[in-house]
Amino acid sequence: MKFKAIYSFLEQDLNIVERELEKSVWSNDPLLSDAGLHLLQAGGKRIRPVFVLLSAMFGQYDIDKIKKVAVALELIHMASLVHDDVIDDAELRRGKATIKSKWDNQIAMYTGDYLFARSLQIITEIEKPLAHQILAKTIVEVVLGEIEQIKDKYNYEQNFRTYLRRIKRKTALLIATSCQIGAVAADVQEEWHKRLFWFGYYVGVSYQIIDDILDFTSTEEELGKPVGSDLLQGNITLPVLIAMRDPSLKEQIMKVNEQTTPTEIKPIIEAVKSSGAIKESIALSDRYLQKSLEVIAPLPKSKMKTTLIQIAKYIGKRKF
Repeated sequence: MKFKAIYSFLEQDLNIVERELEKSVWSNDPLLSDAGLHLLQAGGKRIRPVFVLLSAMFGQYDIDKIKKVAVALELIHMASLVHDDVIDDAELRRGKATIKSKWDNQIAMYTGDYLFARSLQIITEIEKPLAHQILAKTIVEVVLGEIEQIKDKYNYEQNFRTYLRRIKRKTALLIATSCQIGAVAADVQEEWHKRLFWFGYYVGVSYQIIDDILDFTSTEEELGKPVGSDLLQGNITLPVLIAMRDPSLKEQIMKVNEQTTPTEIKPIIEAVKSSGAIKESIALSDRYLQKSLEVIAPLPKSKMKTTLIQIAKYIGKRKF
């Protein structure tokens, strides 16, 4: 089953969200508008809006209200991608030129800042103080994650705790917040919206671990960027941390720096793949996936619950 087929019944409402996103990235400044539309038109799975809509369906679902939450969360995600591409000096995103590549670093940073600001502006239309508090806390954590990512580039002495904290801030929290604020905006009871938060959190951790695995096991065509980009850019992910338990492999990996080329890194990618690190990383992703299914189990049986479970399982079993 294709990913979008799982939530095909949301197609009409997701189209509404997409139109709102196009309006939201517009600016009086043509350059900001062009940059925002360039990122938007590069595509994306819109996973965060999907989680917002499904979580809201546990309560009083009103697309005219909930679309604002979905747009706000996707704008934060988009902003973080723009900033990440600057940090990583990335030329490609989903197979297309990044904003920093098409324009420059300054335009990229201001575009990311603008998208963050628009997100905050839009969420004020939701008259739920708790939603604002959750979102504000999440943005603080996302920014801290970006700072840590800069600080830890090519830091081969970091540990598993550092890695998990980084992916919490990079990916898991925003997915968790999408689930929780979607529910809060729809007046879902506290116990349920807290469970939805943790469901999103565990799914988010699993999702990012799989992404980090695919950076080694997938192809450039499927990734939309060179294989091994994370390591080339100095981002030390779970497969690398596990592989470095082997002293000889650690010695090879630690030679990777800003001047390393994609050709030079190929033997290291193959060594990581044959080290057992991929299998162990998959096992950890599976444990987080199982935790997500356990935390959502007490919620009432419904179409949205079934869909959330199907999405979680799909995310955890993407192609290796």
